[in-house]
Amino acid sequence: MAHMQSNDPLHGITLETILHKLVNKYGWDGLAKRIDINCFKSDPSINSALKFLRKTPWARKEVEELFVNSKFWTHD
Repeated sequence: MAHMQSNDPLHGITLETILHKLVNKYGWDGLAKRIDINCFKSDPSINSALKFLRKTPWARKEVEELFVNSKFWTHD
């Protein structure tokens, strides 16, 4: 059977990795400006953001969309 490659740019990338890359690129302030959620504004940390994003589908979707639109997933 042939191996099928996923066209999903998030395939195999953890939410934690996504968050680390976004924080490294934009910083917490930059993330808060792009996505209006308190865990990016008030005493932000990876752990608190992960906890919130795992429980809040709309916020996770916005973070994933920002990641994809930031072109981290391309293989340039």
